[in-house]
Amino acid sequence: MTDAALTAPAAVEEHEHTGTGLANTKLGMWVFLASECLFFGAFISAYLLYRGRVVEGPTPRDVYNIPFTSVTSFILLMSSLTMVLALAAIQRDDGRRFRVWILATALFGLVFIGGQVYEFTEFYREGLALSTNVFGSSFFVLTGLHGAHVTAGIVWLLSLWAMNTTGKLGAADAEKVEVAGLYWHFVDVVWIVIFTVVYLIPTG
Repeated sequence: MTDAALTAPAAVEEHEHTGTGLANTKLGMWVFLASECLFFGAFISAYLLYRGRVVEGPTPRDVYNIPFTSVTSFILLMSSLTMVLALAAIQRDDGRRFRVWILATALFGLVFIGGQVYEFTEFYREGLALSTNVFGSSFFVLTGLHGAHVTAGIVWLLSLWAMNTTGKLGAADAEKVEVAGLYWHFVDVVWIVIFTVVYLIPTG
């Protein structure tokens, strides 16, 4: 028996797959994202239920700045494109371009978070806080939780950038980037839903 034959089983075990044909890490991420769909679905439903029940304080029409939020939303959505480019680069083992695109993705996310912080500050100045009314409570909890998910994603992306910079992430580890990409695309899609429901659908 040759040395290649002896080492082949070990190489196969490096990427264990489930009965679905998906790698364990990918399946785990899909299961996690499915639970997150239920999580955000519950908070979006709560927002829809309570946003029209404003007893006192500012209403959505009083505080929303749709053009500003549209710009930050577009920037976040553009980060999905740079995430795809980063994955393609690492699959080609092009470390330089990977670092450029993954850093661009993280920076787009940071711009979005910065815009959200600015928006929250403006809302507070106009009299809308977490405890002002049920609209304020449901709005800040829903958008704040999404912002927390984006922040976690930014930390994840920067860790991948650092790993590649130190030579610990290459083409053989492309699956790690793909799994991170699944998470990042998910928070982008969730924001499309939140932006549509929270900002674009009239309160009636």
